[in-house]
Amino acid sequence: MSLTLWSMPSSGNSYKARLLLAHLGRAYTHIACEAGSEALARAKAEGNAPLGKLPVLRTEAGELLPESNAILWYLGRGTDWVPEEPVAQARTLAWMFFEQNQHEPVIAVRASLRCYPERAAQATPERMAALLEAGHGVLGVMEAALARADWFGGTRPSIADISLFAYTHTAEARGGFEMARFPAVTAWCGRMAALPGHVALDHLP
Repeated sequence: MSLTLWSMPSSGNSYKARLLLAHLGRAYTHIACEAGSEALARAKAEGNAPLGKLPVLRTEAGELLPESNAILWYLGRGTDWVPEEPVAQARTLAWMFFEQNQHEPVIAVRASLRCYPERAAQATPERMAALLEAGHGVLGVMEAALARADWFGGTRPSIADISLFAYTHTAEARGGFEMARFPAVTAWCGRMAALPGHVALDHLP
């Protein structure tokens, strides 16, 4: 059985899996399930979204793996994208936890409130202002880290970088964040986009 990925084309979380698969040169079947689509409803009805959200990877053994960062760990193990040294591994995981606990809830959420019409009613001025301030704080944490090193979690790109890149690289265009305030983050986004095998958010296999 080949790898199969159910992913939402516009979602940064889904993009993480597609981006790592591209870097690894792994063949897979892609099932696009945009928000509100029949394909998404079908994936849920058929039990292919066990936690009720995407992305979900079906392994070659037929196991279903939900959660974007868990998918990155599964695909990245045994490759250069996951460090071998224990402290570097732990640091990589720490940044991935940071991405889901602090980064995604503000950077991704503000972008979704601006970009998805069905969420527009939730985009109150107060909420958007709070998300903007919190997001700039999160980006400041990344800026400080990148002032000391080129990559998150190690001396070379890792799955931590893919995890954080997914929503950061569109933070200004989609989320309205002021990226000029974060030159080290902007430079890191450029380094990520220049890596061999890189594909853009809108690239589908």
